[in-house]
Amino acid sequence: MIVLGIETSCDETAAAVVDSDRRIRADKVRSQLADHAPYGGIVPEIAARAHIDALDGLITAALEEAGIGFGELDGVAATGGPGLIGGVIVGVMTAKGIAAARGLPFVAVNHLEGHALTARLTDDVAFPYLLLLVSGGHCQLLIVEGVGRYVRLGTTIDDAVGEAFDKAAKMLGLGYPGGPQVEAAARDGDAARFPLPRPMKGRPGCDFSFSGLKTAVRHAVEALPPGPLTARDVADIAASFQQAVGESIADRTRHAIAAFRERHAGGDTLVVAGGVAANTHLRFVLQTLAAAEGLRFLAPPQRLCTDNGAMIAWAGIERLRLGLVDDMSFAPRPRWPLDPSAPKAIFAGVKA
Repeated sequence: MIVLGIETSCDETAAAVVDSDRRIRADKVRSQLADHAPYGGIVPEIAARAHIDALDGLITAALEEAGIGFGELDGVAATGGPGLIGGVIVGVMTAKGIAAARGLPFVAVNHLEGHALTARLTDDVAFPYLLLLVSGGHCQLLIVEGVGRYVRLGTTIDDAVGEAFDKAAKMLGLGYPGGPQVEAAARDGDAARFPLPRPMKGRPGCDFSFSGLKTAVRHAVEALPPGPLTARDVADIAASFQQAVGESIADRTRHAIAAFRERHAGGDTLVVAGGVAANTHLRFVLQTLAAAEGLRFLAPPQRLCTDNGAMIAWAGIERLRLGLVDDMSFAPRPRWPLDPSAPKAIFAGVKA
């Protein structure tokens, strides 16, 4: 089975060709970093127009690299949500057009499921497993019980961790995207200089919160002497912030491991996925936690942590195997929870 995967949910346009033997035959990504950098964040209208400009060429390049034509495809998968709706529409309509013209099955993939199943593409991990999904728009702990079968244990009550990295980077005068910039600055920093809070650490449950940590970074910056931040100031705050994030996530994940084992006594794998999973400090923290808990730890290669078409193609293969095909009436979705039955996160008695 060979599937074309299309990803356009945010600020990367991607197309990939993957087969059912777990071979990534082609994986093309066009980053929009230069388009959005002047604004310090993603501008939805710019993102959608960039997807329109780039997608056809990327699909052509992916097929050429894979050495196949449209006639050799067994299906077309595209991110159907969640995401910036303008971009999602571009990918879905392109995939529908190809599927209709070539008589191919069309599969609308939940972007989060693409991340969730990447470990099965790279490492053939068996169900069930515990997943920490961390990105610019999402921060969740889920039990992955099967394709389309997810149990959410915790989520963020305010900001996603990737957004917190971006905002911290902006306050420190670093570039966009913030994750890699903060990680680079933190390498030479003293994480003990600024006693930043560890949000939710010690509280019951598996939910996250990062809004207060962002505020603490702002207060730390404002408490410094007037004038531009020194390189030492930036490095130390970055290191303190990154360590606080790692400790908070480790605490929440430890609780999730206990809940995972209650539901699946034989579950033995912790997976981290999403763009923030590329952070080497977070990987180290989670790997250390998994070893202490007797779990196998898996993190996809960094290029498959950020948004890509290969994960969408693979999720398409997983769904096609089960006969899960969408028709042309599918409507792109700005929101699409993996576990629709999960309650909203609650903090201090207020629903998030």
